[in-house]
Amino acid sequence: MEQICATGVAARLRSEWDRNDGLGQNHSALKFLGQDFESLRAQCLQSGHLYEDETFPAQQSSLGFKELAPGSSKTKGVRWMRPTEFCTDPHFIVDGATRTDICQGALGDCWLLAAIACLTLNEPLLHRVVPHGQSFHQQYAGIFHFQFWQFGDWVDVVIDDRLPVRDGKLLFVHSAEGAEFWSALVEKAYSKLNGCYEALSGGCTSEGFEDFTGGVTEMYELKKAPPNLFSIIKRAVERGSLMGCSIDITSFFDMEAVTFKKLVKGHAYSITGVDEVQYRGNQTKLLRIRNPWGEVEWTGAWSDDSREWRDIDASVRSSLHHSREDGEFWMSFSDFMREFSRLEICNLTPDALVSSEVKKWNTALYSGEWRRGSTAGGCRNYPATFWINPQFKVLLKEPDSDQDGCTFLVALMQKNRRKLRREGKDMETIGFAIYGVGKSYLGRLGVHLKRDFFLTHTSSARSELFINLREVSSRFCLPAGEYIIVPSTFEPKKEGDFVLRVFSEKAADSHELDDEVSADVPEEPEIQESDIDEGFKALFVKLAGPEMEINVSKLQMILNRVVGKHKDIKTDGFDKESCRGMINLMDTTGAGKLGITDFHVLWEKIKRYLAVFRKFDLDKSGTMSSYEMRLALESAGFKLTNSLFQLIILRYAKPDLNVDFDGFVSCLIRLETMFKTFKTMDTDGDGMVSFSFTQWITLTMFT
Repeated sequence: MEQICATGVAARLRSEWDRNDGLGQNHSALKFLGQDFESLRAQCLQSGHLYEDETFPAQQSSLGFKELAPGSSKTKGVRWMRPTEFCTDPHFIVDGATRTDICQGALGDCWLLAAIACLTLNEPLLHRVVPHGQSFHQQYAGIFHFQFWQFGDWVDVVIDDRLPVRDGKLLFVHSAEGAEFWSALVEKAYSKLNGCYEALSGGCTSEGFEDFTGGVTEMYELKKAPPNLFSIIKRAVERGSLMGCSIDITSFFDMEAVTFKKLVKGHAYSITGVDEVQYRGNQTKLLRIRNPWGEVEWTGAWSDDSREWRDIDASVRSSLHHSREDGEFWMSFSDFMREFSRLEICNLTPDALVSSEVKKWNTALYSGEWRRGSTAGGCRNYPATFWINPQFKVLLKEPDSDQDGCTFLVALMQKNRRKLRREGKDMETIGFAIYGVGKSYLGRLGVHLKRDFFLTHTSSARSELFINLREVSSRFCLPAGEYIIVPSTFEPKKEGDFVLRVFSEKAADSHELDDEVSADVPEEPEIQESDIDEGFKALFVKLAGPEMEINVSKLQMILNRVVGKHKDIKTDGFDKESCRGMINLMDTTGAGKLGITDFHVLWEKIKRYLAVFRKFDLDKSGTMSSYEMRLALESAGFKLTNSLFQLIILRYAKPDLNVDFDGFVSCLIRLETMFKTFKTMDTDGDGMVSFSFTQWITLTMFT
């Protein structure tokens, strides 16, 4: 386990360094599975062979695991074919990407296709996902690539163009034109990213919005919409946000049903504009809406042929009113609120907005994880463990220009859950709470707030629900000040990785709130043999034997005899490795053995550790739970970050996530050894130490 932890930590640090250098941004996307499109295409062109992707093979396993599992009725007769094999003249894109390029096939991923359709309205955003220069004619080698945003990083996904076909037709997404394949290839690349095609079945349009833009989505149930929703929509248009709206279906028979005024239930519409006009002496709020699925248009007030346009100033009418069957129409905001059920706003990050005219959000993103025994504390219903969740501080500096408070969005997204469907896992139930910072913690970052803080402070705001969606997001308006965001699963001990994003209208500082790594360990007293009482000397002579030294085996025997007499603590006994670590820490001669003075200092240290163990074994179970362990370590003088504490639990906890006394002592000894070793080598006290490889390997093998 230690080796696994070490390599995992190294990979995490390497990843952080790469991101600090800009890797993972859209212009420098991470290469999914290490595949480089340019070099692979060059190899294929040179060899004259069409690309075959072994990482996402043209096999039934790439289709799915349940309804699309190998041997299922839905996969019978499916063949994997390249467009060049069943289409006389295939094209990648014909006359630009349009909504008619996206027709649903035999997969329940209409949420994804609605998002792709909205993307076709914004060419700069589309080309972040669909890179230029791909074709079935120039430099064709059977290989394509696409880029998706995944939990904070842009990822470049390479695929071959073998697509699932039945009876000579694409099984899944296809274009109405028939010879255009960019949308089918996007769907395949996204399926590869998520493990298989079936992993895409079921979802929210907002998920596609975010993975195509890197934006953050907020959802509004229009029956419970805030009174300033029109203002929110107007600001969203000013920021270039993507917006989708839909009408709920009440039963299966409602799907595709058309209302009296020609709105389609269960379909995703997009909002493309907003305006206010003078109509009969009053200001009337209007929204421009597009049906990306066809030319069925709203026939009510402000529709293309409605009489309302006749009473509008001619110049205004000419700038807004285009009477043609293009799937796009105007309707009043009041009709919108009455006819539609839900609104989704995807707020774009500054890097996605190429126009200098749009107003841009201030953004911050943090990756985190919930781990059993260390950082998976559950929601506020579990006060004993809630505080061990990751914590993030946001400083709201100044109110918005048009109101007293500071507007900001908080979005909590769980990672990689679609991939886990194959293992029978699905979304966890997640949410977050926001707390105002008490006076004693203002301006402080290097502290992880403990249980007492949350027992004595009520939350200032929280996510509307704990829910099993990929992302939970909410908009807040709070007075300027410092706040703590605590993301969590609903129940403790639920594991998962997450991304927390904070979008603010005005500049705001945000940081992960975590203890600074430090050790406040008392200096060992310099004692002479004459300072040791006679009783201890007699005990040492009896234990050490004629050699008058304690080696690893003797220390192991001594400690196990002693702890075996304490019935209030649980232990499996100290192993030789733990005892060797103690001798390494205390041995002042380099002989690998302890004389009487060194043994006396170790004995007093273990007595002190025993007192700490008993004090923080709050439930008197004889073991340390994870949250008791963190408090005990701090009492012993060690402050650690969440990630370091996770490693400690991985290394020293039993399968039930509790730490026995021997593991507790071994942990403290090792921590003390590492801190003292570093301090010894940090000769100039600048917190930095340089090693040659030989020095590094010697040090790590010794400690």
